[in-house]
Amino acid sequence: MPSSTGPSIDTIIEGGRVTQVGEGQEADEAAPSVMTFGAPAVGEILAERYELAEHINDDSAGRQVWRGVDVILRRPVAVVLRYPGGDSAKEMLQAAVAASRVIHPNLIGVYDAIDEEDRAYVVREWVDGHSLRELVTEGVLDPARATSIAHAVAGAIAAIHSTGMVHGNLHPGTVMVGDDGRVVLADARVDGADTPETDVRAVGGILYYSLTGHWPHAEASLAGGTGRRARAAVPDAVRDASGSIAAPRQVRAGVPAYLDDLTMDLLDSQLAVPSSDVLAAELSRLDAAAEEQYLDTGPLRFASGDEGGGATGGGGRRIMFGIAALVAVALVGLLIGINVLGGEEPDNQAGPVPSPGASTAGADAGDPGPPPAKPQKVDLKGDQVRIVDPDGTRSEVDGAEKVVDGDPNEAWETESYQRASNFGNSKSGMGVLIDLGQARAVSSVVVELSATGASAELRVGQRGDYPEDNTGDKQLIADYKRLGAPFEDYDGTRMTFSSMFEPDQQYRYLLLWITDLPRSDDGRYKIGVQEITVQAR
Repeated sequence: MPSSTGPSIDTIIEGGRVTQVGEGQEADEAAPSVMTFGAPAVGEILAERYELAEHINDDSAGRQVWRGVDVILRRPVAVVLRYPGGDSAKEMLQAAVAASRVIHPNLIGVYDAIDEEDRAYVVREWVDGHSLRELVTEGVLDPARATSIAHAVAGAIAAIHSTGMVHGNLHPGTVMVGDDGRVVLADARVDGADTPETDVRAVGGILYYSLTGHWPHAEASLAGGTGRRARAAVPDAVRDASGSIAAPRQVRAGVPAYLDDLTMDLLDSQLAVPSSDVLAAELSRLDAAAEEQYLDTGPLRFASGDEGGGATGGGGRRIMFGIAALVAVALVGLLIGINVLGGEEPDNQAGPVPSPGASTAGADAGDPGPPPAKPQKVDLKGDQVRIVDPDGTRSEVDGAEKVVDGDPNEAWETESYQRASNFGNSKSGMGVLIDLGQARAVSSVVVELSATGASAELRVGQRGDYPEDNTGDKQLIADYKRLGAPFEDYDGTRMTFSSMFEPDQQYRYLLLWITDLPRSDDGRYKIGVQEITVQAR
């Protein structure tokens, strides 16, 4: 009987397509010969579930990489096979178990890992896209996009570090950008030389590479691991006669001073770097600033090693949030003054709940206050979700608890509709209402769907105590407001809502609102919501 042991994280790239594979040897090592005894064929179904559709290639460790289909959930998957299984596959399967402990929207999704003795295989999310290395080869990135990618990478690294592990292999070849814009980190490999600091330094390397097209091998991996793996693939940083690297602003025009400073601070071995979660929070702030076009806010700066890595009160390197904080205080004061002078009462429209202390944060320009807490998965129970169906007969409102039960094989499903994707022209939509229990600073909402081709959006509101009937649901839909851009006819099965969330805003009630259904093989329209994961502080 096959045994399931858990998933792993790793990728290779073939023809620009990102395909998940298992832990392998370095690309510059000699690959072992591929064992083909008992090799599968197109159309074979593994574990009575995963149909092999196309042999993509063989990785550097001699494993076969296939594009497949989960015949139960009807979604594309990547299948990595190793011959034989058993003891020879122990390292791959152990890596899978370790990787299964980390769930984050910027890490590749993993579904299954099975040992059949004569062979072993790992089943993972299928992702189409390109590596950062490929993207930058076509041209260096603009500062806003470089910041956004570094933000996603830092968030994934912080999630890995929160489990006590390190990534240990962060470089332009292991950062993937999907065709849908999603940034994915892959190929975690840990050796004795890797530490959380090497991962954080490497985020600085990602920024440097994105902005200049060069990889600072020595500075991005003080322990020697990450830089060694990337050395053969990308050119070294631009350096002067003494060997010191040139700052991004010296290499190209258009790099803001704050981003140049942050990048160089991360690569400066004389400075103590922040923890990955603090760096992720700062990049989140800068990423949001880029979207809102107020980029000249103060950067995160680090104290030199002999100062203990803390903030300093005078000149030199320190954390400088003062300008942005004072602007925030001024804006809040202005809004309060307008309300008071106008004698207006707060309305009941949907919107964020201000974080406690937001109006005074950073009032002392020399004291940024404690770093924000790390986002964590919200432990949602079945009674915290329900189905919203304002135009239906209430025949589809059961089973909402399946979207938060932790089992991707269970799903809440719509009924099948004919004629049109918008519920057969009979409904404006259906949704899943989520009550977080209290207002929280949400960082991401990840939705796993049963098929590609759905359209959906995220809405927010300030109350959830509507009558659970058509009248109450219609009022809820009228009150709730869309947050960010919708997914339309989405070609993936995982929707990640993250860029619309601000660190200083809080929400309690979230609504996944589905407006169009994908067409199934029988010509009818339906969708299943397998799992919803919320990360919040």
